[in-house]
Amino acid sequence: MFRNRHAAAEGLAAALAHLKGEHPLVLAIPRGGVPMGRVIADALEGELDVVLVRKIGAPGNPEYAIGAVSEDGSVHMEETAREYRDDWIAREVERQRELIEERRRRYTPVRSPIDPAGRIVVVVDDGSATGATMAAALATLRQRGPARLVAALGVAPPDTLARLETLADEVVCGEVPERFGSVGRFFADFDQVSDDQVVALLEAGRDGRPTG
Repeated sequence: MFRNRHAAAEGLAAALAHLKGEHPLVLAIPRGGVPMGRVIADALEGELDVVLVRKIGAPGNPEYAIGAVSEDGSVHMEETAREYRDDWIAREVERQRELIEERRRRYTPVRSPIDPAGRIVVVVDDGSATGATMAAALATLRQRGPARLVAALGVAPPDTLARLETLADEVVCGEVPERFGSVGRFFADFDQVSDDQVVALLEAGRDGRPTG
């Protein structure tokens, strides 16, 4: 179990130390991935932004992803989505697209998303059960021509990592438990991250202010 997201991120940063000096672009999946992304970007002397992907949770179990929506509008559905009604999925996709637009306006109101083309890109999340959200982020970013695409997660089960290894050039993960359950059970402190915290973390490090 990790003490908190900061501790998990320190371990990932150590595993990615070979990227220091390459000025990687660290793209965190909000909201839980952003505190970890800040730690990793600082450790690797990189740049931090967000990649906006929203999971589509199963009815009655929103933490279990049956798909994901990316900021470019693309939709990535899991095989399990066939169990649910098309009209319900369509409404949920539209709702998540609206939330993505709202988050972009809030998180980076005075600039465009940082272009990943030609960059070493590290996509960060605190963890993943099915891999749907991370997979959607990787698939979307691959189309934008990064020089290298890396997935970094605090915790994920083995089958999820095997899937992500087909989409990324490198995958690093802090814990790979056979029995998973949920991401939160592997963190002693797994408090919710607010939008205000995300904005502060994105702004930190841009003007020399401490980021701790």
